[in-house]
Amino acid sequence: MQVSPITFDTFSQMQDDACQERIVAAKAKLGKRLVILGHHYQRDDVIRHADFTGDSLKLSRQAADSEAEYIVFCGVHFMAEVADILSRPEQISILPDLSAGCSMADMASLAKVERAWRELKTVLDPDQSVTPVTYINSAADLKAFCGEHGGIVCTSSNATRILDWSFAQREKVLFFPDQNLGRWSGFKMGIPLDEMVLWDYDQPMGGLTPEQIRKARIILWKGLCSVHQMFQPQHIENFRAQHPDGLVISHPECSFEVCQLSDYVGSTEYIIKTIAESKPGTHWLVGTELNLVNRLANRFKPEGKTVQFMSSTVCMCSTMARIDPQHLAWVLENLVAGKVVNRTTVPPQEAELARLSLQRMLDAS
Repeated sequence: MQVSPITFDTFSQMQDDACQERIVAAKAKLGKRLVILGHHYQRDDVIRHADFTGDSLKLSRQAADSEAEYIVFCGVHFMAEVADILSRPEQISILPDLSAGCSMADMASLAKVERAWRELKTVLDPDQSVTPVTYINSAADLKAFCGEHGGIVCTSSNATRILDWSFAQREKVLFFPDQNLGRWSGFKMGIPLDEMVLWDYDQPMGGLTPEQIRKARIILWKGLCSVHQMFQPQHIENFRAQHPDGLVISHPECSFEVCQLSDYVGSTEYIIKTIAESKPGTHWLVGTELNLVNRLANRFKPEGKTVQFMSSTVCMCSTMARIDPQHLAWVLENLVAGKVVNRTTVPPQEAELARLSLQRMLDAS
């Protein structure tokens, strides 16, 4: 007899402590059939159950190399998609709450990017002169678009290397969805700011003239991270006034002005490594997501290091925070019962093209 999935109603009002106990029990029953991935920005009461923690690409590759049949990704939707793309056919990728999306990724839909490509064709031949580059923080169909049009995926740690590869293919780059990562990476490569133009997807021709498009080396999509946009230059200026010997480290999703004022700029893995290798007693101001910064503050406090969140207001990734103990307990108990809920599946043709753009990135890195 077919067993119906357990409904979420059973868990929605459950206390966190009870959820924690049930998660531990379900993990024990599933054993090596299960791997739980926890992104760095995930909340503490969820990431404590992760078998692996890290950035999205690293986690997906670890899951693909594991024995697990079930990959439960405590992150956001595009991360579960990448896990599905890179995993073996018999592995199943699951997102505990399907509403856990990414506002930045949503700023570049396939329809908008395809329209931009058509509009670019009125000025030049994009398939001959423009390499599309998508940040890994994007939907699978955009990774597939890049695969189809000779493009590639990048991460916050390899963006400059990927731009090098892209310019070796064609003279220009269309970079989406994060304008800040694209601008900072181009700047580090010595590309003048006036040769990096902003494509406003709400405007005809991106709000650009044919002359601006022809002159541009990088066409930046008008997208950004709602968390990292909260960090402002005055936060750094205030910190330096109070702590002249302090150090500032920021994620490249921050604004260009914040990156310019920082002592170090890099991915979450880079931020963790840099603070870990710093001298005892160092005072840090960190421009990235709150959960990670709090975790670093607690980790390095015994070494006398102070790790301070950059913004004066609380700003965490609210969509990632939708993955809570209740949803995690729900999906795990369904797996114990032999039911899969919230499976994330990328259609085969789309997955093949997306895998191509990801493989180009891995080969070029």
